[in-house]
Amino acid sequence: MRFETAEISLIGDRADNQDRVSIVRHERGAFLIVVDGMGGHAEGERAAEVATQSFMESFEASTEWIEQQDYVTRFLVDSVERAHAAVAGIGKSLPVQNKPRATCAVCLIIDDTAWWAHVGDARIYLLRDRGVAERTRDHSHVEVLLRQGLISEAEIPGHPMRHYVECCLGGESDLPTETIRGGRELLSGDMILVCSDGLWSGVPDDVLGDSCREDRSISEWLGCVSEMAVAANAPYSDNTTAAALRIFPH
Repeated sequence: MRFETAEISLIGDRADNQDRVSIVRHERGAFLIVVDGMGGHAEGERAAEVATQSFMESFEASTEWIEQQDYVTRFLVDSVERAHAAVAGIGKSLPVQNKPRATCAVCLIIDDTAWWAHVGDARIYLLRDRGVAERTRDHSHVEVLLRQGLISEAEIPGHPMRHYVECCLGGESDLPTETIRGGRELLSGDMILVCSDGLWSGVPDDVLGDSCREDRSISEWLGCVSEMAVAANAPYSDNTTAAALRIFPH
């Protein structure tokens, strides 16, 4: 499998950047990581840093058996649990309101297959034929309202409760709700996008898909949609962070 990758993290209109992004390449694919430190809580930047490091360490410690596909789902569950424990650990002695927290999304690609996991409102998209073939569903209050038919997809970006997530890494010691998606076959030309809410809140799904053209590099495309998100959300744009991988056509 031949592929190209890119990553970006823009500060937006914030005083600091509490997002983290990493792409770990391996001989048969890559591991994409995006962690969004929750700015409304203390030490969101540290939470994102600790969680990202934990994911990378989990992957590096698992390289001998991670390519046995039967174990991939277990790897994702374990890596999320370890990241949660790492973030919870740095806030162990702090009162509830001061405990660091973060949301996350990770995607492991092996050969022509993708597995992913997320907690909170960081998202993973599968883009295909200039459209969104699949995306994760947020662990958030507005996602519940959407599923109940009380709001539309178009109302999410501007909804007053958009930032209320129902689970996260860190905070209390209880394990967060995680969603695992396993064994999604990738086709020639497909793109995986892993991003924080700073990106998807400013760029509608149809624009994400339609802008993904083969006549531009993945780095150019990712920079374009990220800047688009920052501009759309100005003057209150959030940190805007993403990792992307595209399968080269045969």
